[in-house]
Amino acid sequence: MGILPKHILGKTTQTKDEKGNPLFLSTWGTDTDPKKVVVNGPYMIDRYIPSQRIIFRRNPYYWRKDEKGKQLPYVERIIWEIIESTDTGVLQFRSGGLDTLTVSPENFSLLKNEEKRGNFTVYNGGPAFSKNFISFNLNTGKRKNGQPVVDPIKSRWFNNVNFRRAVAHAIDRQTMINNVLRGLGELHNSPIDIQSPYYLSPEKGLKVYEYNQEKARQLLVKSGFKYDAKNQLFDVDGNRVSFTLMTNVENKTRVTMAAQIKTDLEKVGIKVNFQPISFNTLVGKLNETLDWECYLLGFTGSLEPNDGANKWSPDGNSHSFNQQPQKGQGQLIDRKINDWEEEIGRLYIEAAQELDDNKRKEIYGKTQQITQEYLPEIYLVTPLSLVAIRNRIQNVKFSALGSQGATLWNKYELKVEE
Repeated sequence: MGILPKHILGKTTQTKDEKGNPLFLSTWGTDTDPKKVVVNGPYMIDRYIPSQRIIFRRNPYYWRKDEKGKQLPYVERIIWEIIESTDTGVLQFRSGGLDTLTVSPENFSLLKNEEKRGNFTVYNGGPAFSKNFISFNLNTGKRKNGQPVVDPIKSRWFNNVNFRRAVAHAIDRQTMINNVLRGLGELHNSPIDIQSPYYLSPEKGLKVYEYNQEKARQLLVKSGFKYDAKNQLFDVDGNRVSFTLMTNVENKTRVTMAAQIKTDLEKVGIKVNFQPISFNTLVGKLNETLDWECYLLGFTGSLEPNDGANKWSPDGNSHSFNQQPQKGQGQLIDRKINDWEEEIGRLYIEAAQELDDNKRKEIYGKTQQITQEYLPEIYLVTPLSLVAIRNRIQNVKFSALGSQGATLWNKYELKVEE
């Protein structure tokens, strides 16, 4: 949480609305008059036009000054365009309508070749603070009417750690980098970002799952699964092994990744029903209905692992692979918390309380070893952080941290050459 004005919002944290929620949660919304929003940064909101743009203007009371004593920032106004389609964003950038654009693998070659003509530069910040992964629904709970959250047959597969390890071995992640990311990415094996000082690398002992279809088959057979003459996989009770894989249809990169995963897993006999759906619908399934089997998404992190603690606490609202019902929903019967889940949650609390940085690294190292041992999430690849910025914007110090926001992290000292 950023620093907020106590004289405006302090009382709202102690006062509740008719639903019992703190007024703080609804005091400032998209319908709030921008003049009533108090800021302490270099810019303040001037106007918000829903689904179109946000206009920021220079904060005349900003505290920072340059070496000559001139008050910062230099730029008077910044406009953030709200563009839902990546294709539309590329078109607007190429036509000069935008000054910055996040570069995806699909449009890297096009934009890189146009740098000189378009008078812009494509910056590379290294591995992004984002990782793509798939996750199976490990929730063993039942509704009050006795209806299980996950089909019991499939739940037995998903909760078999050798099944998850086999899936990890069956996915060709290097081909994913070459074909889907166009070579603009790195293998990823951890819930913590590669550029974080708390990242445990494979060279320092982090377990990895190299692409090995034969090993995947051995793990499946070891767990009682069987193959028929057509290379189709069945469980010990004769059930055909298949599940539905979902991702958000708006993200072309993830859709292509999911299509490859479907192909890779079918090579080891697993039938994958690929279902791309809207992001909002997918989030509703993960957080509310819990009606899902496997999903592919990304998670944006930071230098500090504790920013993701809510994801690893068994009671956290982002603990999606074994999610408890949200507030106001009925509790589940027989929802089981695994020992390793409890341990990860405990270690995140311990790390947050530890002041010795070397000891914190050791604790977070343990959490990464546990996640790679039990694979609640199967990590895939991390794209490079790439952005195109017009050369007329000066003093750019691009960083991977913050993705598009990192283009302007030092906005107080940016200048625009007219």
